[in-house]
Amino acid sequence: MKQRLLVLLGLVLMSILIGGCSDSEQDAEDAADKGSEAIDILKVSFVPSRDPDEIVTATEPLKNLLKEELANQGVEVNNVEINVGTTYEAVGEALSSGTTDVGLIPGGTYVLYDDGAEVILTATRAALSNDSENPVDWNENKPTEGLEDEQATYYRGLMVAGPSEKGQELAEKVNNGEELTWEDVNSARWSVQSTSSSSGYIYPTLWLQEKFGKSITDLDQSVQSNGYGDTFAKLAAEQVDIVTIYADARRDNVENWTGDFAREASIWDETNVIGVTQPIYNDTVSVSKNSKTMNDELKKALQEAFINIAKTEEGKEVISIYSHEGYQKAESAKYDGERDAQDFLRNLK
Repeated sequence: MKQRLLVLLGLVLMSILIGGCSDSEQDAEDAADKGSEAIDILKVSFVPSRDPDEIVTATEPLKNLLKEELANQGVEVNNVEINVGTTYEAVGEALSSGTTDVGLIPGGTYVLYDDGAEVILTATRAALSNDSENPVDWNENKPTEGLEDEQATYYRGLMVAGPSEKGQELAEKVNNGEELTWEDVNSARWSVQSTSSSSGYIYPTLWLQEKFGKSITDLDQSVQSNGYGDTFAKLAAEQVDIVTIYADARRDNVENWTGDFAREASIWDETNVIGVTQPIYNDTVSVSKNSKTMNDELKKALQEAFINIAKTEEGKEVISIYSHEGYQKAESAKYDGERDAQDFLRNLK
């Protein structure tokens, strides 16, 4: 009887000890989870493809949207800080240096700075009613419209002539089926974007090279604008004759054209496409390789967060500032065409 009692007591004690260890381990794990520090500030930078104040205002809701979605992915962030770089290069350099964590940047900017930036998402946007390489097709089928039932992972750059006398002269020649000459385009005043802008500089340079064996640096009259808003302001004021833009940029400036820029006729009546670039792979959400905040867990959480945000009405409104409609996980190799373009441009210098 005593032996049985001793055995039973031993089993009870062993059970208590095992249970106690298990509970203690679980408590330790719970404590570790509760003790994990939240990210204090997540810095998100945008390129100035629109008026910087307009971007800051439109993206304000993204702060809370990101915090909420990241929390759903198990990543706590105390504050999301949003800023607009002074240039495309400024955002690329911030990603490379680690002074910003996330950048919404074009493919051209990404490949220029991919030593310090890593692409995690590619933007999708509504396909357009026009995707022709022939500028006349764009001019005969205005306005350009988005297709609600079709998403695209690439876009085109356009060379667009404005309402100035020279702009109308070149547009008339194109619409009559005549080929432009180097003398035609070189006699015009151009507004271009910074050198890392895909639709505003890189691909227009490739177009000039293919057509005339020249580049933007060979133009006698070209100015770099501070974003596309500034570009359209110059075009409307007839300070320039040709602008380099992304394919749906005119759609984004319909109201500005007759509002802020004080033109009487619509942007579709007063502008014409004179050149179309080859396809350009869409914008990226890229992260810094050198940010002290960034890690694999955060990268995965950001991917899911942006994808989920783009599915909500509020999120769609925020990302529409860049004509983004959704996101898909990115592959760096998809931007090899952009890398080839960059190599070509470097060889021109």
